[in-house]
Amino acid sequence: MDLEQRLREKIDNLNKPKGSLGRLEELALQIGLIQQTLTPQLCHPVHLLLGADHGIEREGVSVSPRCITWQQMVNFTRGGGGVNMFCRQHGFELHLVDVGVDHDLSDFPQILNRKISPHGTANFLYGPAMTDEQCREALGVGSELVDDAAASGCNILSIGEMGIANTSPSSIWMSLLLDIPLEQCVGAGAGLNDEGIRHKLEVLRAAVAGFERSAHPSLSHDSQNTSDAAREILAYFGGFEMVAAVGAMLRAAELRMVVLVDGFIMTACALMASRLMPTFMDFAIFCHCGDESGHRLMLDGMGARPLLHLGLRLGEGTGALCAFPIVDSAVRMLREMGNFQDNQITKYF
Repeated sequence: MDLEQRLREKIDNLNKPKGSLGRLEELALQIGLIQQTLTPQLCHPVHLLLGADHGIEREGVSVSPRCITWQQMVNFTRGGGGVNMFCRQHGFELHLVDVGVDHDLSDFPQILNRKISPHGTANFLYGPAMTDEQCREALGVGSELVDDAAASGCNILSIGEMGIANTSPSSIWMSLLLDIPLEQCVGAGAGLNDEGIRHKLEVLRAAVAGFERSAHPSLSHDSQNTSDAAREILAYFGGFEMVAAVGAMLRAAELRMVVLVDGFIMTACALMASRLMPTFMDFAIFCHCGDESGHRLMLDGMGARPLLHLGLRLGEGTGALCAFPIVDSAVRMLREMGNFQDNQITKYF
């Protein structure tokens, strides 16, 4: 009997009606397979909060100015963000990382300096957001952060982001990788009105048109899901914090960690990770469906079922942190519940 069969048998014989704990049973099976054991456990949870700025912000695609990125990163050092509160509540070790914030944060030693560029990415309306070398560096930053977390005993990871305008590259990744019309992928972000959304859509359409006019031999309508095409899309439109998140997700999967996936931006990163490593989806738990336009559509396109729908759209990884107790309950069910035989209960199904 292989491990999956043994896990299913153990779950079915816990002292409860078969299937009565619903999604918890599915999560327990998934995490047992990730950790390759009948008795999984969650150890030393780590939350990576990655910050960077986006050149496309200069085009007025966000209601918030880019200074909010660095101001919020500083706020996180004081424990005043939503991400701080949820990390404290659920026992996550929080790592604040500057991957390309357009501000000097050297006065804040709590923020790890991993800047790829001092001013964030270039404006992808006029060309690639980053060079291939910068893209590799950002992927490497994410990978190294996960190695550090693993060395501390972490086997469950959540990732959040702080980067004004990052719903724009996320919408484009979603559109190109899932072949969904861009207008169905673009939403209000932090609070654009209808006119702002219309302007954002026009800017992003122009950016995609410029990308498609460029020489990209690996990109065609029928080949957008190949890893080569995905890498081109990754570098042309991505933010440094998003690419670092992809690198972290890929490395976490290689190390057989549980990856808690947050909202719209992190779901786009998970989508990208799945194009670069199809087995990534085995390690991902999609934690919530947010209110950003297109998030539900992207989750459906990935065949992902979120655990929560609370109307969240804060980002920072807060939705993933909120879902952690559910994931924890699934693991505790498998480790701590008794079975019919041990508890001398007649099996009644």
